[in-house]
Order: sequence, then structure tokens, then C-alpha cells
Amino acid sequence: MKKIFEEVALKNLRAKNRLVRSATWEAAADRDGSIMDEAYKIYSELAKGGTGIIITGFTSVALNDNYFEGMMRLCDDSLIPQYKKLAEIIHAQACPAIVQLALGAYYNDQGQQVEPNEMSLEEIQLVIKNFIDAAVRAERAGFDGIQIHAAHFFFLSRFISPALNNRNDLYGGSTENRSRILLEILKGIRAAAPGLHITIKINSNDFTYGGIDEDECLKICKILDKAGIDSIEISGNGTSVSNIKAGINEGYFVPAASEVAENVSCPVIVVGGFRSLKTMEAVINSSKIEMISLSRPLLREPDWPNKIKSEPDLISKCISCNRCYVSKFHKCIFRGRD
Repeated sequence: MKKIFEEVALKNLRAKNRLVRSATWEAAADRDGSIMDEAYKIYSELAKGGTGIIITGFTSVALNDNYFEGMMRLCDDSLIPQYKKLAEIIHAQACPAIVQLALGAYYNDQGQQVEPNEMSLEEIQLVIKNFIDAAVRAERAGFDGIQIHAAHFFFLSRFISPALNNRNDLYGGSTENRSRILLEILKGIRAAAPGLHITIKINSNDFTYGGIDEDECLKICKILDKAGIDSIEISGNGTSVSNIKAGINEGYFVPAASEVAENVSCPVIVVGGFRSLKTMEAVINSSKIEMISLSRPLLREPDWPNKIKSEPDLISKCISCNRCYVSKFHKCIFRGRD
């Protein structure tokens, strides 16, 4: 029987338990990607809180990516010392650190957002190079791994979605062609930074007309698995479902993740509405899913992993109100009130 609180060995890293801090946007960086002091405090709390692996909030690979305010970035070598400090803060608590590499959107030299159908082959190759270069910087900063963000309709999510990618070249049309950009990023990172754990976050469903559904997600995951991805985190558009109740409607992406886990050889991680240890252990023992990702519960209680390790029946205090999205640094508005 698998337990949440047992060591797990993944390629190029070892976690002290099966809990993953899923990448969560903090909006705690300056325009050039420099890390604010508040971000260091956030990650220090998370690392001390007992989670097995920490994946940072999305970190853009491009300086001109204006998709969101406050994005961290790994687009320049001058930023490496700051990210080295971040990795060291996480490592101080015997916790592996993975940086989520993302591109919110592709912007051309005129600052205009360009969608997949409109991009030249040279622009696609630039995006691939940006991801590879950022991964090399992550390795130089001391991170244990990187996560390719191909979910939530960020650039790569849109690129692989048939709802938005109608190209008629090697990067469009079939599932294999639309996934080619992911494989080239994976191959490039593996060659340039072989010591990193390479994971990916992907939508189980775009919940958009004509977009990726569970069947196509499975096809893409099989392609990635064959290409040597180290792990896969299953998510979906509209991830932050409200009114989650422990033991009632937890783990809303579990069915899709379970199907992926049955059909790939790499470890599968699932995020989405977990509020109790009982449910999380039921999931890992009723499926081949290996790890559970948490986001909002750790905004409410960064030390929730430590709490449930000593008191297994404790339910997360997160009430799924989603007010964290409009608060400064995306913190839970109830922190400090109880």
C-alpha cells in the first residue's frame, strides 16, 4: 500500500513524500523578472511546511512576455544569482526545487501578441531556444528540475490545441505535429541540461469548443512518454473549481489522470481540489497515480503537509473562495484571522 508520507524516487531527484506544491502565480517579481523579497518569504514558508517537492510559480522564458504582471523570468544570465538564492531557500529544508518554465504568449518585435497560426518557423524555433536557454539557467541556479508549462492556455497550451492551431506544416494538423514543439523543447533541454528532472503540466481538457479533450490528452501524454519525459502533471483549463468539500468532490482531474497513468511508464501527478489526506491516499492506492499536487490549500496553510502528517484527520482550511486571485501576492485573505 502506498502512503503519502513516504519517500519517492523520481529521475534525478528524490522527494520525502508524495505531495507536490503545484506552480502557483504569486505576482512577486519586478518587470525584468527580478525576485521580490516577498517571494523569498513565500518559498521559505512553503519549504518549511513539509511538502515533498516545490514547483515555482510560472517563470517566463522571454523578457517581452507581457501576459501577466509580476511574472518571474529566467530570460537573462544576470538573473541566475537571484534564482540560486531561491533554490537554496528551498533546498535548506531538504526539498527538491523545480522551476516552471512558461511563455504566457508570444510577442513579436513590435510588441504584438502572435498566435500559433501566425508564427513563422523562425519564431517557433526562437520559442524553443528560449525554453532551452531558460532550463540551462535553471540548472546553473541549482534547481533540480524544470516543468514545461503546456496547460491553462498559456502559449504552449494554445499551440498544441486544435482549437487554435490550424497550421498546415510540420507544427500543425495532427496531434503528432502539434506536439512537435513540446518534443523539440524536451529533446533540447535533455541535451543541454541532462541532470535536470523534466516534467510537464498539461490540460486533461481545454473545456473549449474544438480543443483538447481527455482522449487527445492521453495521445499527447503517450507521445511525451515515448520521448522520455520524466513525469507528467495533469490539470485542465478552469482549474480552481469553487465549493470543494472534503470527501465529496475532491480530485476533479483524477479520472483523466488515472487513465494517463494506466498508459504511460513515467510517474503521473494530479492537481485539482484536494482537501483531505484520506482522499489523497485513496487516489494513489486506487490508481497508478504517484503524486498529488496542491495549490490553494498551501496558500491557506503552507504547513498543511506537516499538520496532516501528525494529525491525519485534519481537513484543509481552504474554502475554495478563489479570493486569493485578487489579493496582493495572491495570498489567502483568511491568513492570520484564525
